[in-house]
Amino acid sequence: MNFEKYIANAKASSFGLWKLNMGLGYMIPFNKPHRIKIKTIEDNKVTTIIPYKRRNFNHIKGVHACGMATAAEFASGFLLLTKLGAKNYRLIMESLEMKYVYQAKTDIVAHFELDDNWVDEKVKNPLKTNESVMVKCEIKLFDTANNHVASGYTNWQIKDWKKVKTKL
Repeated sequence: MNFEKYIANAKASSFGLWKLNMGLGYMIPFNKPHRIKIKTIEDNKVTTIIPYKRRNFNHIKGVHACGMATAAEFASGFLLLTKLGAKNYRLIMESLEMKYVYQAKTDIVAHFELDDNWVDEKVKNPLKTNESVMVKCEIKLFDTANNHVASGYTNWQIKDWKKVKTKL
């Protein structure tokens, strides 16, 4: 699968975005039943959405906290891999922290953005002298009325695939 081609098409058209989301549903099967999708994608920004559907409800009919955490993790991981290149770097989420501030009673969108300078400063340059780096990403989550419902903080370990050692 030519990941870069699907991302470029998703930036250019709604049909391209639909195709990318369909492919991601198969590549990341955990997200598929919850219907977490990419809503918008730009060069430096991604927005994911978790729908207000029964399967995503908690006991008080709000969007479940773990669903929102997954949407946040998906947004940051996807944009990092898009910027870095999945063939070049391995990402492993070290930890995830959520701060909930408002009840989620509609679709929830997770916004994450970073630019090339951040990637160079926090990832690429440190990897020239270190085997791996840890980066912390902040993802903001909002409801359809633009109420800030939560903030997610993902800590990613990033490593060049050439330096990854695995047991066979």
